[in-house]
Amino acid sequence: VKPGCSGHCTSYGVYCRNGGKCVEKYNGYSCDCMRTAYDGPFCTKDVGGFFESGTWIRYNFQSSADSPKELKSTLQPTNANLTLTKEDLVFSFSTTNTPSILLYISTYSPDYMAVILKHNGSLQIRYNLGGTKEPYRIDLDQRNLANGQPHSVNISRRGKELRLQLDHYPPVPYSLPATSDIKFNSLKTLFLGRVVEIGNIDQEVQKYNTPGFIGCLSRVQFNQIAPLKAALKPNPSSQVNVQGEFVESNCGASPLTIPPMPAATDPWHFGSASAEFPYNEETAIEDGVNRNSAIIGGIIAVVIFTILCTLVFLIRYMFRHKGTYHTNEA
Repeated sequence: VKPGCSGHCTSYGVYCRNGGKCVEKYNGYSCDCMRTAYDGPFCTKDVGGFFESGTWIRYNFQSSADSPKELKSTLQPTNANLTLTKEDLVFSFSTTNTPSILLYISTYSPDYMAVILKHNGSLQIRYNLGGTKEPYRIDLDQRNLANGQPHSVNISRRGKELRLQLDHYPPVPYSLPATSDIKFNSLKTLFLGRVVEIGNIDQEVQKYNTPGFIGCLSRVQFNQIAPLKAALKPNPSSQVNVQGEFVESNCGASPLTIPPMPAATDPWHFGSASAEFPYNEETAIEDGVNRNSAIIGGIIAVVIFTILCTLVFLIRYMFRHKGTYHTNEA
């Protein structure tokens, strides 16, 4: 090794995807996927699982082994890292059942965060950080997401500023109320599929807690924590608890991809509540049939024209040779 030479990661580090870190080795490199929701040699393998009825996963932000005695007795955390002013949440889901709580983060305080699939299949995000009489809600009522197709959700908060992205649509900004606190205090537990919490739960959240989520959850990542990935390890840590039938699956590996649409007709775009979703199955099928008919008709026309030209050529050829035969006979 000579001074100033570049390592393998300089040239090949780009192949470590989804936040994976390139690690130099003597004769190559590897991708460290530890702090991502993905797996595989290049951090591209989707990690997901299917939740049967009654299945839920609980991830404790602080393991019982690391908790001080004071924490166990008073249920008050002493770790300052459990209070946040910013967070990033990314996950994918698919289901045909409603209602359900997709994800819920509880705390040792009244603060909480919830992502809910309502009875009509629409999505609701709830933040309760204190300082307001009611939790802050974002309702996406424009579409039924319980249609069996994979949908991705990306939520990012920095202080009072939130950004929400659903599927392929552009991120939409939101702002917490002026009186809202910016601290997400004393994080305790992250639940997937259902909330089984000791203590009081917001009644508005509780009414979506039964029968629980049935379907697929994948690539779940909260900041640098990947609870699904932790639950699927051969020897999961004491921070993870799985109840019910939970089977690893790549059910979220093919997210729904539809080309972006103009803001004027985009039902998710801020300020376009009156816009109609442009995709109509009946129209799409009718247009598809018309296009296919036109293509088939064009092909048939070309084939007929080619056959007619061939016949004309053969007839002229035959008559020409017949005239030559009579001339020679005379």
